[in-house]
Amino acid sequence: MGDADEAPNYALVATADSNRELVRMLQQRLTVYLDKQRASMLGPDLSDRRNLVDKLVYSPAIKHAIEAEAVESGISVREARVLAKGYANEMVNDYSHSIVRGFYKFLTWLWTQLYDGVEVHHFERVRELATDYELVYVPCHRSHVDYLLLSYVIYKRGLSIPYVAAGDNLDVPVLGPLLRGAVAFYIRRSFRGNALYTAVLREYMHTLITRNTPIEYFIEGGRSRSGRLLPPKMGMLAMTVHSQLRHSEKPVVFIPTYIGYERIMEGGTYVGELKGKPKESESLLGLLKVGRKIERIFGNVHLSFGTPLHLSDFMTKFDVPANSLPTDRTDTPLDDKASAMVDNIGVKIMQHINKAAVVTPVSLLSLVLLSAPKAALDEEICREQIALYQGLAQQLSYSDDTVITDMSPQQIIDYGIKLKLIERTPHILGDIIQIAGKQAALLSYFRNNILHVFILLSFLSALVARNGRIERSRLDNIAKQLYPFLQSELFLYYPAHGLADTLNKKVDSLLSHGLIVELSDGVLSVPESNSKCYQQLQVLATPVGQSLERYFMTLALLAQQGSGNLTESEVVDLCHLLGQRLSVLYADDIPDFFDRALFTSFISALTRLDYLQKDDETGVLTFDHRINDIASHAKYVLTPDMMQILQQVASLDEEEITHAITEISNKKQRKFGRKR
Repeated sequence: MGDADEAPNYALVATADSNRELVRMLQQRLTVYLDKQRASMLGPDLSDRRNLVDKLVYSPAIKHAIEAEAVESGISVREARVLAKGYANEMVNDYSHSIVRGFYKFLTWLWTQLYDGVEVHHFERVRELATDYELVYVPCHRSHVDYLLLSYVIYKRGLSIPYVAAGDNLDVPVLGPLLRGAVAFYIRRSFRGNALYTAVLREYMHTLITRNTPIEYFIEGGRSRSGRLLPPKMGMLAMTVHSQLRHSEKPVVFIPTYIGYERIMEGGTYVGELKGKPKESESLLGLLKVGRKIERIFGNVHLSFGTPLHLSDFMTKFDVPANSLPTDRTDTPLDDKASAMVDNIGVKIMQHINKAAVVTPVSLLSLVLLSAPKAALDEEICREQIALYQGLAQQLSYSDDTVITDMSPQQIIDYGIKLKLIERTPHILGDIIQIAGKQAALLSYFRNNILHVFILLSFLSALVARNGRIERSRLDNIAKQLYPFLQSELFLYYPAHGLADTLNKKVDSLLSHGLIVELSDGVLSVPESNSKCYQQLQVLATPVGQSLERYFMTLALLAQQGSGNLTESEVVDLCHLLGQRLSVLYADDIPDFFDRALFTSFISALTRLDYLQKDDETGVLTFDHRINDIASHAKYVLTPDMMQILQQVASLDEEEITHAITEISNKKQRKFGRKR
């Protein structure tokens, strides 16, 4: 009996133990979940700034760097440590919840004063990743308010704001400490050759990443003055990869972020800087000058979060093993595989930023009107051209991430007038829409924000429009040869090996809209010359023109000066000068030709594709007949008049070359002297 009575007690004890274990397990999981949610919203617990600086300086990695600096510089270890501590104090953030809350209240007021609205696209992607990944935001850089805007959007949506890598030119009185207390950690604009500074920065980055602090940096390095994306700078990206290969708590994921404005505060200064005016330095006075513009209308601003890029996917692709670098060193170099991986990530980030572009009313208006003769169109024709661009973009979307305005063409025109970017001139035969006075240069900036979305359509249209008729196979061959240069300039994501399929889809889209006509035997033709479609084709063919003109001007200069006579820097400098002259004389002073980065990008693409070879010692460029072969395509896409102009502009004799190079060299020396 006793044994029978006790049997149920064992069952009760077992059940109670099982319940306690279940409760304990649920508590653990709930704690982990709540910790992750807290970290994603508030960020990790960080020591106060002084303790963090001390931990950095006395970490094994920095101890090693200090000892190396002492030997290299002939100073004591103590002196090297003081130097390292000074570097750490320069850069380390001093996060303050009260300053962040103050900024949030101020920015809430500021955005309502400046903008009609802040539109956010695809943020759900970020929220899904925030708890389990180390987030690295990599936005394009359009304006000084980019980092404030992005931090505001993230904070408002309940996630931890990222620490932003800011240039030390922003560490100015009053503003600098406020930004350091909110989002900024400061880095020098240049520290090449300073091994100890590099070590401290790498270790600080590693500390942030291993503590799961979200990070943000502008991969372009500086603000774009032309509206195009700048070539990526790989320094911060390489440091992120270096940290992950030393030790990882959470996998790193990059968040490419597109920022699009409809007016920018720095617009006037950008145009001036492209044309050679000195770059304006950041200061509190400069911020106050911006404050005086608050009554002006700036329209909407758009933030679009692109498809995330997981570092682990790239590590698999390039066969880079995890934890492959020593944890106690910052100076272990990345091997060839890891370096190639960094370069690939940089390009993919830029491509994903462009895939997340927002085709705004202002950018559409800019693209249409700047393609029209004298930047003006009959209002009905303007509406039809806007509708055409919207239809093309929607029928064959650049990417699933691309956002296209849903305003009607008439609403878009009215919106541009409201922003005082365009104006309507009444006329008895039909009102005329034209760009407002002195706004053309600024509108080229907004056109360039979305140029990549329409560039292949424009290129194919130009090939048909300039020739009247062209065989589809010839069109494909020319497009394939010139595509790598457009891809390099505009970070197009279409792979070269699948380009034929992409081109076919673009041609089919043009055919479906009646912009081109397919005749027998694979010949493509323009529509009837007096038709509406013919006029629309001519406008659509225009945007690619300036890129092709830059390419062929550069090729003409190379061909005329001959192989082995100019260095890469001399070619870029001379093309920059020629571009300025061409713009003033023939291109209505549009600043695209003033942008050195575009010529640098083209020369780099020619070198990468082995059309140019650079001597490692002298830097002199050599080439063969293939340069002329590419240049021969000019007749298919440029008018005879423009080809003649480009040949004349690029025809410099030896004396002119020598004089120009001397003047450029003197100017650079004076500029360098002022900086020092």
